[in-house]
Amino acid sequence: MTKTAWVFPGQGSQAIGMGMDLLDVPEAKAKFEQAEAILGWSVVEICQNPDDKVSNTFYTQPCLYVVETILADLLKAKGQQPDFVAGHSLGEYSALYAAGVFDFESGLRLIQRRAQLMDSASDGMMAALLGFDRDQLEAAIAGQTDVVLANDNNAGQVVISGTPEAVNAVMTQVKCKRAVPLNVSGAFHSPLMAEAAQQFRQVLDGITFQTAQIPVLSNVDPTPSTDAAELKDRLDRQMTGSVRWREISLQLPQSGVSRVVEVGPGKVLVGIMKRTCSDVSFETVSSAADLP
Repeated sequence: MTKTAWVFPGQGSQAIGMGMDLLDVPEAKAKFEQAEAILGWSVVEICQNPDDKVSNTFYTQPCLYVVETILADLLKAKGQQPDFVAGHSLGEYSALYAAGVFDFESGLRLIQRRAQLMDSASDGMMAALLGFDRDQLEAAIAGQTDVVLANDNNAGQVVISGTPEAVNAVMTQVKCKRAVPLNVSGAFHSPLMAEAAQQFRQVLDGITFQTAQIPVLSNVDPTPSTDAAELKDRLDRQMTGSVRWREISLQLPQSGVSRVVEVGPGKVLVGIMKRTCSDVSFETVSSAADLP
């Protein structure tokens, strides 16, 4: 029997107008209204804003969570059910919601605080590297004290994170096809986020996690787990830890998964994973039109 994994994308997959066709679905419209009551601003208005407000971290993260969790709910309402879930960075919150670890409001309150903290981060830098020698990269990172591998997406695509001096040093030392500084305010998924992570923990500690109904592969530990305490600990470590997506992509076929459905706007994760999972079929559910 075919095993299916649902994967949820993170920041960078957002787009103006995302999720707006869901407004015709009564259950989705109710979720948008619930989100507005929690956040104090309208996800619908932000997603439709022509000035691309949806790409501002403060708004991006709650908007993506709302759209992704609505799509997950609608898939379940159609009788769909995954065998595993995972999410890239921010997407891990949508995965935990889909697995029944916490309710919609709890997840949104966590995301709202996460977005506030990450939006106010400064003094850091991130850069994407494509087409590089991994041994050379790892040696360059080991030679610097203030830079880490933040996102290990696949064999040929990573993101490094740290102080501007350390990130630039690695970029000059490593020969690669492309090195692109990212337009972000802080060094996300690095130890430089320790203070923000400590503040986030104050909110996280107040949220009760339930045993997952579906095994979750976490960013900082790509092995499947349903244990509530373990999943909470993993999420606690996520803001300063690496996104080990390449290892998640390798783990899914080892767990018997032959079908991956990206739930959320765009096809970011499908593009990343195809290089790692050659024997897996991919689908995307990014709008109401994609629902079965």
